[in-house]
Amino acid sequence: MGLKVVITILYLGIVGILGYLGFKHTKSSEDYLIGGRKIHPMVMALSYGATFISTSAIIGFGGTAALFGMSLLWLTFMNIFFGIIIAFILFGKRTRKMGHNLGAHTFPELIGKRYQSKLMQKFAGLVIFLLMPVYTAAVMIGAAKFIEWSLEINYNVALFFFSIIVAIYVFFGGIKGVMYSDAFQGSVMFIGMAILLVSVYSGLGGISAAHQKLTDLMNNPAVIEQLKVPSGFNGWTAMPTFLSTSWWVVVSSIVMGVGIGVLAQPQLIVRFMTVKSNREINRAIPAGGIFIFMMTGVAFIVGPLSNVYFFEKFGQIAVVAAQGTDNVIPVFLQTFMPEWFMAIFFVVIVAAGMSTISSQFHAIGTAVGRDLYSNKDCDDKKLMFITRGGVLVAILITVFLAYVLPSVWDGAIAISTGLFFGVCASAFLPLYVGALYFKKLSKTAAISGMSAGFITSVLWMMFIHTKESAVLKVCSLLFGKETLSPPGSQLAVIDPIIISLTVSTVVTIVVAMITKSKFDDKHIDACFDGIR
Repeated sequence: MGLKVVITILYLGIVGILGYLGFKHTKSSEDYLIGGRKIHPMVMALSYGATFISTSAIIGFGGTAALFGMSLLWLTFMNIFFGIIIAFILFGKRTRKMGHNLGAHTFPELIGKRYQSKLMQKFAGLVIFLLMPVYTAAVMIGAAKFIEWSLEINYNVALFFFSIIVAIYVFFGGIKGVMYSDAFQGSVMFIGMAILLVSVYSGLGGISAAHQKLTDLMNNPAVIEQLKVPSGFNGWTAMPTFLSTSWWVVVSSIVMGVGIGVLAQPQLIVRFMTVKSNREINRAIPAGGIFIFMMTGVAFIVGPLSNVYFFEKFGQIAVVAAQGTDNVIPVFLQTFMPEWFMAIFFVVIVAAGMSTISSQFHAIGTAVGRDLYSNKDCDDKKLMFITRGGVLVAILITVFLAYVLPSVWDGAIAISTGLFFGVCASAFLPLYVGALYFKKLSKTAAISGMSAGFITSVLWMMFIHTKESAVLKVCSLLFGKETLSPPGSQLAVIDPIIISLTVSTVVTIVVAMITKSKFDDKHIDACFDGIR
């Protein structure tokens, strides 16, 4: 315990210094919102990665991987392919330049100015303000649970102090404080995950032996008796049966939902606007890719392998021994790893949570100050005051959700993350692509696609997809059952993003074909100036 305290104090001291540096160098609203567009590419890459990968990936999805196996490694591939390569090369450069051309400081402001639509900007800001706290709560739950297990304190106490620490440096430091801290926290996370991977394989007899033990578990009758995963599960080292319930959960809800959803994440998109040229974005790609590989790849390997350890030691698979997916990684590390490593990894998890939550709080605050309020006559001081007020409101909502969700959702971390990623992709991805690549896409088409995607996503969650409908209970109240999916149908396990993103894309294309763009040439030229 003493070592944990010393390392934690040292870590918090460094974060405090970085937060102060962010505060000291924040002189205007542009500094607070996008770092004055002068952030170093390595800082941007680590901040992007640390914001992207959080306790929801390490704790939540690591625990989900303990349930569904290494098939989740496809999400690592999707995260690198879509979240880094596609996002940086095809989206990042155009976003940075168009944001600069239009003087945009947030994602809602970017699309609002591109389509000359205050409605679009305010709607996007409202989605961020209302729904991002659900995702933020997922990250906060993961961090608070790990602090609870590590320090042996009450969950609510851990939640309270963790939220206070994050709130302080986001409130004062703005995006600079957030990104400086993110870069440091990302470095800590990378080192910690590398040590974890080596330690787990070494403790289980090496790579080949560990994987063979995991495969052989499926031949043990005691394991089969404990398994309660959906039909189609073929073991922790194999993909589920094609189109089975397990396959739909893994592929649609986890791999596709989060893998594609990352392209339309407001808190990540704004990172592209913080650097001064496309050269900086190019330089950030290798660091971002390696970072994502280590963070998600290790979590999705360690999660399944924890089953070997738990069964050999306790005669139970991971989810049973830990009493829930969100508890698997904390319990595994607490019982498997030496005390000195737990002191280090404690900081890794805190860093993972703080880096993501700080960016989310900042995004919610800017949605309030820049997008929902958006008064042209507002001076810098008043804008920053309103933005910081939005941060405080976001913190209160998030802490409330982090207190409530664990009691109503097993696997709340992974579910909440997928929910927000899916809604953002469905509402924003088609119009975001259109904004960057299709000069003649009409405002009507963009708004129609956004509305259709958002409405379809919400309706599917309330009435079809049982993971959400069972908790929201709207379907139960109106129709007396958890889902309207026909008996024996797979619709209840098909993630909303599969349906809603398809609807959003089709509606955008169809409306674009029957409507004409009314943007004048001067506006379009201004948007695409310097973009090839």
